[in-house]
Amino acid sequence: MTDLISYIVWNPGLKGPFGLRWYGICWLVGLAIATYIVYYLFKKDKINKELFDPLFLYCFLGILIGSRLGHCLFYQPDYFLSSWQHVIEMFLPIHFDANESFLGIKGIEFIGYQGLASHGGTIGLIIALLLYCRWSKISIWKILDFIAIATPTTACMIRLGNLMNSEIIGKVTDVPWAFIFERVDLQPRHPGQLYEAIAYGIFFFVGWYFYKKNPQRVGTGFFFGLCITLIFTFRFFIEYTKDIQEPFEANMPLDMGQLLSIPFIILGVVCMVRSKRVES
Repeated sequence: MTDLISYIVWNPGLKGPFGLRWYGICWLVGLAIATYIVYYLFKKDKINKELFDPLFLYCFLGILIGSRLGHCLFYQPDYFLSSWQHVIEMFLPIHFDANESFLGIKGIEFIGYQGLASHGGTIGLIIALLLYCRWSKISIWKILDFIAIATPTTACMIRLGNLMNSEIIGKVTDVPWAFIFERVDLQPRHPGQLYEAIAYGIFFFVGWYFYKKNPQRVGTGFFFGLCITLIFTFRFFIEYTKDIQEPFEANMPLDMGQLLSIPFIILGVVCMVRSKRVES
């Protein structure tokens, strides 16, 4: 293994401009980009603008609630289901600690939402979109396609947020572009977050290319199928470069991220096949 100076030493501050955490900034930027793209698609499709603002609220709540519950139930159920206090921590950004206080309330520490899972966020988003379409009377397939075209931009920014947090780190490696995450240890590791961010950025341009070439396919489910197939197929294979997130994954042939990706890959392929039948 070569000298440490050959690798990228990574230890940025947790906070950026105005004292905001980089992770939160990346989340907001990703949501803003996706919001603009979906607004453009709404406008181009001549959908009533009054129906757009509620869509953002449905999406935001669906992603936040789904990703939070997904992390708690998929990765740490033994902790979050062990007591009523921990169940509350699933829903509120606090931690019960007798030595801390928040807003004058002793025994509570404000920690933000530490732990969000992309698979849970995807499930939450789909449920939110189903509820939105039931309210707005817009075709669910059209909305799914709109959101799918924009989604990779948000996924890209979220992974950059993970990189800034030095979390979801990769396995130890000797590749010359390895990162040394100083907050974790001094071992050179795969920057799995960066791999995903780059891939999701590319997936956006792939989806945008197909949209510009065949805009009439919006509403068939093709773009939704393409998006989740690309993202979760890549997610399945990139997991081989990542360190395990929870101890229970150590002896599993496939980690939790891979197991959860398989149903989404199947769903994506089914949606693309269905889109062909709708077009024909």
